[in-house]
Parts: sequence; structure tokens; C-alpha cells
Amino acid sequence: MTARLHGTGLTLGYNERVIASDLEITVPDRSFTVIIGPNACGKSTTLRALARMMKPRSGAVYLDGSVITSLPSKEVARRLGLLPQSSIVPDGITVADLVSRGRYPHQRLMRQWSRQDEAAVAAAMAATDVTDLAERAVDELSGGQRQRVWLAMVLAQETSILLLDEPTTFLDIAHQIEVLDLCADLHEQGRTLVAVLHDLNQACRYATHLIVMRDGRIVAEGDPTEIVTARLVADVFDLRCEIVEDPQSGTPLIVPHCRRRARTAA
Repeated sequence: MTARLHGTGLTLGYNERVIASDLEITVPDRSFTVIIGPNACGKSTTLRALARMMKPRSGAVYLDGSVITSLPSKEVARRLGLLPQSSIVPDGITVADLVSRGRYPHQRLMRQWSRQDEAAVAAAMAATDVTDLAERAVDELSGGQRQRVWLAMVLAQETSILLLDEPTTFLDIAHQIEVLDLCADLHEQGRTLVAVLHDLNQACRYATHLIVMRDGRIVAEGDPTEIVTARLVADVFDLRCEIVEDPQSGTPLIVPHCRRRARTAA
């Protein structure tokens, strides 16, 4: 069966700059797919194309068998939620009001705010631990708090597919793990997730399907335990390392080679 979300023959770019050419990408249904790669390799650009935020110069992205750019915006938003890398906060808006905007795709002329909407917003805020911030203005929050609020808004959409562009940005290590654990819970509940991450070890620990990019190309993909090797890390990131087993998860753990210090003569 064809995956619900996939792209074929994609050429992506900005102005005169081409980021990726003839790109083929498939997001396995009900997977936790993580896209990794060095800076400027095309990770976020690819995610934007999958989210219909960028129209390919050639090729097409398909959602449920239809070219995604042919679908009405509200229809896409009922099936697919996006947490972008950076978002503009409306002046003075409270946390509760911003999260509530995640229910907009479900509003119709004959269906306004309902108990179902209220429950979805409450559940999303509880899941991201922002309930106590409900009456606070978003522009008064720390970067980490804002990130959790934006994630709550995406969760309030109640979509079966979630696209997350660097969801751990601005978060300290404890909150990074909380957010990724939450993503893992959502995956286990049956949702399809696609996330762009920078931390290789976090990607290996959480991904069920890993897509490795360099220079606008997919150079490897599959289960992290099957594809992540010291050679792959060296080829993609120009980083010499050893791969050991993560003692907690059993997944690949990347250990960079240590810089050798010159010994001082006695």
C-alpha cells in the first residue's frame, strides 16, 4: 500500500537557489520518522514541502492519494499538523487563546465552539504541561515555555499526522526529553510523526524510521539500528566517532573521538 504522505520527483529551492533535486521521500504510516543531517542540507526545506508550506518547482507531495497543493487548506489542517521552526506570536494573546486556535480547522458555519473543542484544548495543554500558564500572555514566556505552547496548539488540532521542525529548540535537556517522550507517546497511540532533529543520539533513540540527508539528497534511511554506522556519521557529518549501544534504549549511541592533548614534558 502507498504511504499516506510521500513526495516524488521533488525539486525544492528558494529564488535561484536549488536545495534538492529529484528527491523521493516516503513517510511510513504510523512511524516516528526523524530527518537528520548537517546544517543547510535540506531537512527543514523538505519538511516544509511535506507540509504544503512550499510548492515544489517540480514533482509533487501526496497526502492520502491526492496532490497536497490541490486540497483545501482546512482539509489539510484536519489531517496534518505542523510545528514550524519559528512562529510569530500575536501581541497580547494568552496561552489558552493561542492553543484554542488549533481548533480552527474543525470550525464550520454550522459548527462553532463545542465541548469537544474544549476537551481537545485542555488535553493538549495538560500533555505539554502548560495548563498553569493558561492566562499568561505568550510574549511574556521563556523560549522553552513558548515552544511547549506552540506544540500544544498543534496537538489541539487532533491530526493523525504531525510534522515537527526542530521541536526541542530553546529547551534545556530535561524538557527536550519530555517533549520527545511526549512525541513517542503520540506515536504509540497510532499517530504518524515526522521530526527534524539535530541531536543524532536523540534521533537514534526515538526514531522508528530515520532519514539521513546531505546536500539535498537522502543518503540512507531505515531503522537506526540497521543504518547508523561510524562510516555513515563520518561521511554525512565529517565526524570521526565510535558507535556503541545505548545502555538505556539499546539504540546506536554516537561517541565522538576525543581531541588528543599534547603531553607536557616533565
